[in-house]
Amino acid sequence: MLQTIRRIILAGAAVLGPWHAVAAQEAAGPRAVPAARVAHAATAGMLGTALAGQRAVAVGDHGVVLLSDDGGQRWRQARAVPVDSTLTAVSFADAEHGWAVGHAGVILATQDGGETWRLQRRAAQEDRPLFAVHMFDAQHGVAVGLWSLVLVTGDAGKTWDSVALSPPEGAKRADLNLFSLFTTPTGELLATAERGMLLRSTDRGQHWAYLASGYKGSFWAGAAASDGVLLAAGLRGSIFRSADDGKTWARVDNPGKASITALLATGQNVLALGLDGSVLRSQDGGASFNTEQRDDRAALTSALRLADGRELLFSRQGPLPDRR
Repeated sequence: MLQTIRRIILAGAAVLGPWHAVAAQEAAGPRAVPAARVAHAATAGMLGTALAGQRAVAVGDHGVVLLSDDGGQRWRQARAVPVDSTLTAVSFADAEHGWAVGHAGVILATQDGGETWRLQRRAAQEDRPLFAVHMFDAQHGVAVGLWSLVLVTGDAGKTWDSVALSPPEGAKRADLNLFSLFTTPTGELLATAERGMLLRSTDRGQHWAYLASGYKGSFWAGAAASDGVLLAAGLRGSIFRSADDGKTWARVDNPGKASITALLATGQNVLALGLDGSVLRSQDGGASFNTEQRDDRAALTSALRLADGRELLFSRQGPLPDRR
């Protein structure tokens, strides 16, 4: 089994996505080791990002958590993170309260805007990493991961309860890997998954329904435009769009073949990022995209849009400088 995300990217055939490999050696570790504070933390691969008020927060390899209070000009490492497991996603309910998830089933929480973190959950023996987390508010949230793992909390993470999913139509069991979470303008929660599937919940993760796109590959990212149009993207540059609440899906033209790792929708403007440094932009709710190629061909992983409209891009080499 592959031991690092970097080896998966280089292999070029990551069925579980660029950051969704199961690190078996890490998961089998007998104890949690705090993340080391190092001078080169800003070059660590960043996999998940969120805004904590005006603060930008990024999480990634080796339990590194980076913080910026000046719009991404300077980054510093969080003071205390109790694990050195790969962190895959982060979500903030407000400027102070945030949650991060990752390998070994880890869930971390912060009450000071990401400066210090405490461990809420770790299930190393299960070998089931968590890939995404979404907090509706400071009490209610959902985390998802390998083999249809769904966890919900209604008490700020003091407890995380498992939700059993029914199998998709025609399947004998629920074993899809759930890669990302996003919400619609009406507050519905969607998860992107393998086999061209999405899952939707209207009750904050307690119950889920499947949406089949007709695609057979993995969706690593999803987003909803301001008018409720749904977008999902992933393996080999695939982008799919639904304008009828997920009933039917159409493939959006993308000549690129690099897998898409992130989608960011603001109004009708949609940003998609590729593993080969491709940046795709849409101004029509994802109906069409224009593509530009970064000269450095950085393996892009995540993006944030700041209040002033600027975009921060993140990669397997850490946060990227603003080119504008």
